[in-house]
Amino acid sequence: MPFDTNKFIATQTEAAKAKIGNKPALLALSGGVDSSVAALIVHKAIGPQLHCVFVDTGLMREKEAEKIKGAFEPLGLRVEVVDASARFFKALAGVEEPEKKRKIIGEQFIRIFEEYAKKHKIGVLVQGTIAPDWIESGGAGRDTIKSHHNVGGLPKDLGLELFEPLRDCYKHEIRQLAEALGLPPAIAQRQPFPGPGLAVRIVGEVTKEKAEIVRKCCAIVEDEIEKAAAAGEIERPWQYFAALLPTKTVGVRGDERSYHYTIVVRAVRSLDGMTANFSHLPPKLLEKISSRITNSVREAGRVVYDITNKPPSTVEME
Repeated sequence: MPFDTNKFIATQTEAAKAKIGNKPALLALSGGVDSSVAALIVHKAIGPQLHCVFVDTGLMREKEAEKIKGAFEPLGLRVEVVDASARFFKALAGVEEPEKKRKIIGEQFIRIFEEYAKKHKIGVLVQGTIAPDWIESGGAGRDTIKSHHNVGGLPKDLGLELFEPLRDCYKHEIRQLAEALGLPPAIAQRQPFPGPGLAVRIVGEVTKEKAEIVRKCCAIVEDEIEKAAAAGEIERPWQYFAALLPTKTVGVRGDERSYHYTIVVRAVRSLDGMTANFSHLPPKLLEKISSRITNSVREAGRVVYDITNKPPSTVEME
């Protein structure tokens, strides 16, 4: 049976009214399509009672906070940006294990939301959790593939009621809902971005310096792939980014020996993120990406392309 977007929106709008009533609610807005769809559905139900909070962790894409405010405020949603970058880097200092990183990030998010909720007397937290999030996070007899910060990172003493209108949806259904709700293509068709942000694109310990390196590299990968797709040279992948490995390799700059980080470029094709195949990007495009990264990001000395499918890998590095 085809997914009925109008019926789903109507059902979840009524569910939001029943759950939240005439009280204020807090929505964790990341700017991705999942939280954006959740925001519009709940906004239809409770209007200005909805507080949309974007947490700047220091692990977001370039100028992300500006883009989010610019996209959502014209839609009538109130967006507040909380700069918590110093807090996240401090909590992640010295941590290398991927699951521990994800859980630390999840708990920091929740503590920030709890503090905001207490200040504004809010009792309900809305999240854009979708089916792959809780499936991959394990539990109920399922193995943990990776703990999604909005599921596996939730503390047991959570002081807020949860409302997750998209919990049983998959990514392709979310995009259909985004279109039905009138979200602009820049949001509706935006590639997925992990909840823990660039932390899962930094293999090993997360630092402010490493975050800045991978942020610059991701921006280059996104720019070159999107230009190639717009020119009809390639089919736009489902997800594409750069990641930073913890080891350095020897290279040459001018006549001098260099010793810099290795950058991994990844691009995959998928429907819902549960499985994925690597994208066969043309060599000329990969060469252009590599040249831009090594010429403009001084800390990057080598670029490699990941040709692993999911499974056996995951889409992100951690």
